Amino acid sequence: MPFVTKLTFESGDREVLDRVVTDIKERAERKGVELKGPHPQPATEVAAPQQKRLAPGDSYEPWHYSVYTREIEIHAYEAFARDVAGDEYPASVHVEASVKRT
Repeated sequence: MPFVTKLTFESGDREVLDRVVTDIKERAERKGVELKGPHPQPATEVAAPQQKRLAPGDSYEPWHYSVYTREIEIHAYEAFARDVAGDEYPASVHVEASVKRT
């Protein structure tokens, strides 16, 4: 039974994220791998509170930033999926892999 490997890439830097995903897609095309995606997800807006001091209520405006997500599905081709999931990526890119049997 073939496996489907779903890779989720997240980053606050959209250009780096798109470059990583494009590279994976090009590698898959060269090797003839069946790949679906990248599927862009809506950006998630995140707010991080910032404190001036430890005293309650003594804070700056929260820092707002966007997290961008792309999803790729690799059908069969377990060796390629393993290579992609195990690759080194820029520090700003978070990778999560899940595998399911079809």
